[in-house]
Amino acid sequence: MPCFDIISEVDTVEIKNAVENSIREISTRFDFSGVEANVELNKEIVKITSESEFQLDQIVAILRGNLAKRGVDANALERKSINFSGKTASQNIEFKQGVETTNAKKLVKAIKDAKLKVQVAIQGEKLRVTAKKRDDLQATMALVRAQDLGQPFQFDNFRD
Repeated sequence: MPCFDIISEVDTVEIKNAVENSIREISTRFDFSGVEANVELNKEIVKITSESEFQLDQIVAILRGNLAKRGVDANALERKSINFSGKTASQNIEFKQGVETTNAKKLVKAIKDAKLKVQVAIQGEKLRVTAKKRDDLQATMALVRAQDLGQPFQFDNFRD
């Protein structure tokens, strides 16, 4: 039977390259000259520090632009709360990996409401979709692409 997996993954190498490009861009920008602004990558968490909340937003915009150039979806970003200490402000940005259980349940419900002849099973951090016909799987892919759940989805392991 034809099947495929719905996953949500971000390439860590592309994240690293985008962070390095952001560091280079910040060092050359006029509005960041003489300002303490920094971007660090620890595993899958990006920590940005600057002197004000406005500058943090500018750094995040730079990072989003570099991620877009690298093919990483901006919906994978999850900004945490801003921490103020002394004259600096810092914020952690995490990247969503794996389909969250709430989003998985919403996807299953949307697929069942569409009355497609497919079976959907939640398997950890991915969903397995099986059907008798390839056309039903392609209709399911189109339905998942149309959903806006705040997380990017990819399709993997397509078997006919």
